[in-house]
Amino acid sequence: HSGDSACVIPPVSIPQKHIETICEYTRKIAIELNVIGLMNMQYAIANGTVYVLEANPRASRTVPLVSKVCGISMARLATQLMLGKKIADLGLEHKKIPHFGVKEAVFPFNMFHTVDPLLGPEMRSTGEVLGLADSYGLAFFKAQDATQQPLPSEGTVLITVADTDKKSVVDVAREFNNLGFKILATEGTHRLLANNGIETEHILKMHEGRPNIVDAIKNGEIQLVINTPAGKLSKYDDSYIRKAAINYKVPYITTTAAATAAANGIAARRDGEAAVRSLQSYQGRIL
Repeated sequence: HSGDSACVIPPVSIPQKHIETICEYTRKIAIELNVIGLMNMQYAIANGTVYVLEANPRASRTVPLVSKVCGISMARLATQLMLGKKIADLGLEHKKIPHFGVKEAVFPFNMFHTVDPLLGPEMRSTGEVLGLADSYGLAFFKAQDATQQPLPSEGTVLITVADTDKKSVVDVAREFNNLGFKILATEGTHRLLANNGIETEHILKMHEGRPNIVDAIKNGEIQLVINTPAGKLSKYDDSYIRKAAINYKVPYITTTAAATAAANGIAARRDGEAAVRSLQSYQGRIL
């Protein structure tokens, strides 16, 4: 569900040509549907093509966060439009955002230790937080901190991923290795990383014997879990890894994209203090 997603403004991974396409599609759809006020669009990009998923003539709960990052009171402007003003009357113009804002969803899984925290089409988040910083990595780090899932600055990271994520996890593991983290990996991931010159220590899955992943989590030997789900067709259920992480308050990550962002965040946090600044000081630099 899109409400469970994390996002960043300005975008860091969308090519300019796709941003231009998104702007063009949004403008055309808003005009054709005669939308007056706010409109919530959802897009997907696959194989170099931009697809429209939804066009909703309403606000979303992310609007207040976008307003804070961009320094624009979107709800106020939308109200003025609905009361008869024209967009041309509002004096809006494109501006460069010199900072980054990361929105992260907040989940209630810490209160439901037996529930697998995998996401799907039903929204599970119960709130949102915002991290602001001069770099994307530090903004991501601050957002995770706000969700009460703070990223560790050192220690041991467990990496165990599904076969479909094996290719992308190599760069993730290399980043954590460069940051000085000790890496524990299950057999398939351990073999893959060793073949790519990344030093890891093999750890057993629960059905393979002891001491295993759950033992290590329980004993405080793991500070971060990176586990992409094997899926329902897998011979063995791997939800016990994510449940153990929740039960023992170890931050966990279930996608390689988030793992990459986490590595960037930890690196950025090491480079500088996550200083507290007023929202107005960020907005005052938007030109």
